[in-house]
Amino acid sequence: MILREQVPLAPLTTLGVGGPARFFAEAGTEADVREAVEHAQSHDLPLFVLGGGSNLLVSDTGFDGLVLKISVRGIEQAAGANDTVTFNVAAGEEWDAFVARAVKENCAGIECLSGIPGSVGGAPVQNVGAYGQEVSETICAVDTLDRHSLQLRTFTNTECGFGYRTSVLNTTERERYIILGASFSLHCGGKPSIRYADLQKAFANSATEPTLLQVRNAVRDIRLRKAMLIVSGDDDARSAGSFFKNPVVPQRQFDDLEAKLRARGLAVPSYPAMAEFRKMPAAWLVEQAGFAKGYSRGAAGISRRHTLAIVNRGGATAADIVALKDEIQSRVFSEFGIQLQPEPVFLGF
Repeated sequence: MILREQVPLAPLTTLGVGGPARFFAEAGTEADVREAVEHAQSHDLPLFVLGGGSNLLVSDTGFDGLVLKISVRGIEQAAGANDTVTFNVAAGEEWDAFVARAVKENCAGIECLSGIPGSVGGAPVQNVGAYGQEVSETICAVDTLDRHSLQLRTFTNTECGFGYRTSVLNTTERERYIILGASFSLHCGGKPSIRYADLQKAFANSATEPTLLQVRNAVRDIRLRKAMLIVSGDDDARSAGSFFKNPVVPQRQFDDLEAKLRARGLAVPSYPAMAEFRKMPAAWLVEQAGFAKGYSRGAAGISRRHTLAIVNRGGATAADIVALKDEIQSRVFSEFGIQLQPEPVFLGF
């Protein structure tokens, strides 16, 4: 393991902001990961595990500890029962490249998760989901290293405790386990999922059922139109993806809000969530609070194509991003009594 000092973190994130890491190491093997953890423990250093940097906001002062970038690679696949195929994927593999491989192998289950930036290791942590699919539907195991005991532990799907953009890995067991890889059970020859409205619209005039590849391409096209596909030189794509989670509120709170807004001539979009809960689109709340696509606050702004994407238009600082975040949260709470929760991880604040 090679330890470097004062390594800039901004280039390693999709937002492109933030200061340096006091120490930085890249782990290409399980042994590297264990060595980095031992080094951090023996030198009393805070440790942060970095994947693809697509869901991360680094403070302008950086991180006064050791940043460990997981670069463990490798994909193995094996036939399972009932036309399933198991993919054992190392944490450092690029997520979209894995999706592309699964689609090429005619394996269904993650095709709607195409175009999502980042690494495979980050997917189970927040139960990545998009366009009608979540990784919790296909993950059968997650391999980790326990920072406390330095022992390996494998989580079953049930043990991961998946919820909406959550798992035990970012809630009750936050920062304890380092993901080394994950196993996915996909359906060989399975039909693609077109449950999401945008996808149904894309194939509304198709005479035949779309293939997995056609659905993957359609998802990537939709993400491109919404500036949710990383494209070099596109300042609308210099973001951390959707910055806010869709709020899930108790049915009674939703009913009260719906009645108040109906009196103002507003129809509130919502979707069923858990029992007695409703999920509301954060984008709708942001827009109704007065933030239009393209809104700018200095070098930070809102994407011209997606209301939920806070972007770095060039030269923005982490403080600029946070100031815009605070402004949006404050106005949405003032208008609707709902506290929007950010999706990205905040490092060094």
